[in-house]
Amino acid sequence: MATGGLPSTASADPVAQFLEIERNAVARAQCGEGSLPETGVQGEVPLADRNSGRSRQGYRCNLTLVGQYQGQGAGIVSPTYEHCSYTGSNWPMGFLSDHPGVQVLDASDPANPRLSTTLTEPAMQGGTWESLKVNHERGLLAATGVGIGYGAGYFSIYDISEDCAHPRLLNSGPGSQLTMPLPITTHEGGFSPDGRTYWAAGTLPPGLLHAIDVSDPGNPRVIWTGSTGLSNHGFGISPDGNRMYVSTLAGITVLDISAVQRRDPNPVVPHISHRFWLDGQFTQHTIPITKDGEPFILTVDEAGSGGVKIMDLADERNIRLVNTIKLEINLPENADRWAQSAQGEGLFGYDAHYCSVDRAEDPTTLACGWIQSGIRVFDIRDLRDVREIAYYNPPGQVGKKQELVNSLHADTHPILMVPPLTGTIAVGRALLEGAISAGDLTSDRAKLIGADLSADWCFSPPEFHGSQLWVSCMDNGFMVLDLDDSVFPPR
Repeated sequence: MATGGLPSTASADPVAQFLEIERNAVARAQCGEGSLPETGVQGEVPLADRNSGRSRQGYRCNLTLVGQYQGQGAGIVSPTYEHCSYTGSNWPMGFLSDHPGVQVLDASDPANPRLSTTLTEPAMQGGTWESLKVNHERGLLAATGVGIGYGAGYFSIYDISEDCAHPRLLNSGPGSQLTMPLPITTHEGGFSPDGRTYWAAGTLPPGLLHAIDVSDPGNPRVIWTGSTGLSNHGFGISPDGNRMYVSTLAGITVLDISAVQRRDPNPVVPHISHRFWLDGQFTQHTIPITKDGEPFILTVDEAGSGGVKIMDLADERNIRLVNTIKLEINLPENADRWAQSAQGEGLFGYDAHYCSVDRAEDPTTLACGWIQSGIRVFDIRDLRDVREIAYYNPPGQVGKKQELVNSLHADTHPILMVPPLTGTIAVGRALLEGAISAGDLTSDRAKLIGADLSADWCFSPPEFHGSQLWVSCMDNGFMVLDLDDSVFPPR
């Protein structure tokens, strides 16, 4: 099995860079006492474990469960602030929940998180998808109403600085009232670092992007709308608020948003550069970091086994790939195992989705929700030699579909994808290369009429609270996980 080392991408030819596929996986974590390690290749929930019921125990390595609030499942992202977590909503099945809307959890006692209240404005009940975000600088929580993948009009923003367990609605009029929508389309969203702008991104062509001025949160107003030219997804913003790194279908676009940040009367947002690739699709979001004072971004692909790419931003017009983080299950030679075990489990397989770092300046640790591979944690002190140090893949929730009405995974169980749609290109490429055989792609799981929940979907970014990670997975809900002191902080 190819592991570790520098990435194979070294060519200066942009065409060669576009076509290059990373074929190495990061070094496996060395599991300490009390672990319950994976039984297959790195990141896999094996077919045998799903059939035998072993996957109901989950898998853990140097990362243990401290406390949990499962409730009726979680939406896609669940941000945290101080001792609180905000569980994203799912539409339309979330209306069947005992507590429809965004659930506010008080984790003052991490071992016993409890439901504090529920946010019920139209945006909060309308499926928050990937728009539910926190700004720590100003103590704000906001989200848009997305529905099933795409939405328009509704936006609510709350003060969580005084009492995070009881958010206070700030915009009772525009955005929150059904009769007062904002002129936005939405799928994804997030704040500028200073918390004065909330950006809403709609994925459908032509990739509309909207800047909402929330300097006065009680009166949000759209101050700029434009297009990335094709589509857009998540994004990261530089600490000064002047650059946006927008995820596209399979790549990133760098935008100069300084005119919006300055509040120019008629802001112009130039496109600075693009970088596209074949190794991964549906690029999800970016994380700007600095290493020894130099700028980098981490960018995540949620399909096609693209993993997490580390990009050098020293020359923002010529973005350079430094390294790629993949698990063994993401390598071409394991595409047959990917297809066999993940099929019949919905749209998504073993791909990265949302990540976070322990700090933006000279980060030491990266934590990611890796969908069916669970929560994965990496030592990134050396960006050119990344190593996995811990993981927690929560127990499969077989037989609980009817209970988990706020889980998008459980709700999409009528959808049969063999293999999951997000792996189609990577599996097809492995077939064409001869890395796998077509006869090895199917298994008895193809008989399933939708997902049996033998593995969870972990989409949300695990957020660092000291040595703990606070995160939600769709079926298991909110969890507090503790990193073993032998691996965190890395040494």
